[in-house]
Amino acid sequence: MKDSRRDFIRKTALAGTCMLVSKTVWSAQSYKRIIGANDRVRVGVVGFSDRHKSAHMPCFMNHYKELNFDVVAVSDIWSIRRAEGVVAWKSKMQHDITGCRNNEELYDKKLVDAVFISTADFQHARHAIEAVKAGCDVYCEKPFAENMEDNREALKVIKASDRIVQIGSQRRSGTNYHAANDFIRSGKFGDIKMVELTWNVNQPGRWRRPELVAKLKEEDTDWKRFLGNRAYEAFDPRKYLEYRLFWPYSSGLPGQWMSHQIDTVHWFSGLKYPRSVVANGGIYMWKDGRKNWDTITAAFDYGPANDPTTGFQVSFQSRMDNGTENPAEIYYSNGGELNLNTNKVSPNGGLTERMASAMNMKPFLLPEMELASTEKVVVTANTGGDQLTSNHVRNWMECIRSRKQPNAPVEAGYSHSIANIMTTAAAHTGLKATFDEATQEVMVGGKVFK
Repeated sequence: MKDSRRDFIRKTALAGTCMLVSKTVWSAQSYKRIIGANDRVRVGVVGFSDRHKSAHMPCFMNHYKELNFDVVAVSDIWSIRRAEGVVAWKSKMQHDITGCRNNEELYDKKLVDAVFISTADFQHARHAIEAVKAGCDVYCEKPFAENMEDNREALKVIKASDRIVQIGSQRRSGTNYHAANDFIRSGKFGDIKMVELTWNVNQPGRWRRPELVAKLKEEDTDWKRFLGNRAYEAFDPRKYLEYRLFWPYSSGLPGQWMSHQIDTVHWFSGLKYPRSVVANGGIYMWKDGRKNWDTITAAFDYGPANDPTTGFQVSFQSRMDNGTENPAEIYYSNGGELNLNTNKVSPNGGLTERMASAMNMKPFLLPEMELASTEKVVVTANTGGDQLTSNHVRNWMECIRSRKQPNAPVEAGYSHSIANIMTTAAAHTGLKATFDEATQEVMVGGKVFK
């Protein structure tokens, strides 16, 4: 029994890295059997951001030699960050790095086969479209899109291509999350009846960049290119660098944090989006000129569109003060709970012990192994090369080689973006937001949310 359990854990871990295929375990040697596997994959950086420096870079360094990848170019419209990116990657790769003033320059020069995208939230989908049209595979940070126009176009373009696109929802490469998904889908947990999601921090400087704001001059960047398809407004270095605090450049808490947690709801339940969302909140603590709330509570109704008598509720609560920095994801059925903080399944709250026993809800860990302790969700601003992101970057690199779908394909990004946009719509209007399946539009008060 012990060996069987270990075998399950090993297979679960491999499944999280695009490596579990019938009777074959991929290794560095097995890549040689794939056409083009001996060719070095040239990677470009689109946006030399804090996220890229603190997470993508160390995670890439964990795997690039084994998988024969190389970073060769950095594209950033701000001259200072472009120069920093060139210096940083030259130090890592020990060869020259090409600095590009914009993405057209990067793609026109045919420099790269794949790119990391870690630009401003509202730019992700548009930059993914550019990359795929240029023939590149993509690792695209979340949130995938902040409006449905961008969301729909990116899905269409990517689905029509043969490119590998990994959305930066790194929970999908966590061994415990794969085990939880398998357990719920096995039917042993019973129907999901409630999901409680919380993400609270006490980080006064989170998303603030005062020192960088002071350095940014309009002549050193391309403000119109930064705005992209958003309405023109006068240059504002805060909105450029502290975009997470300002709509329409970011939805803030929903796009940054809820997108991670709501993605697991879609994954585990098989549902693509909520039936409705309501939200409330405000700027209760940080009176620093921001427009996006620092506190939010959102309630979601999930279930089949044609059967309102069946389904479950999801709550998301987040605040940026008095927080323990320990995001919670707890799933409840009528037989017990699955707690992704403790990785424990238990009959807590179940109707009866007999029912819990019948549903195989005796307490146990998901999974029981050393790896789980290293895959804890990291919530600090500088995540470093955390294990979940390292797994996720490797999964993307593996799938570029195998041409198999990655753990978080574009459909995952499309779905979490629907939930995010519905939450933004509810928050901005005070109305219940719904989703029109036929038009693929978020609706509030009988009107399309723009």
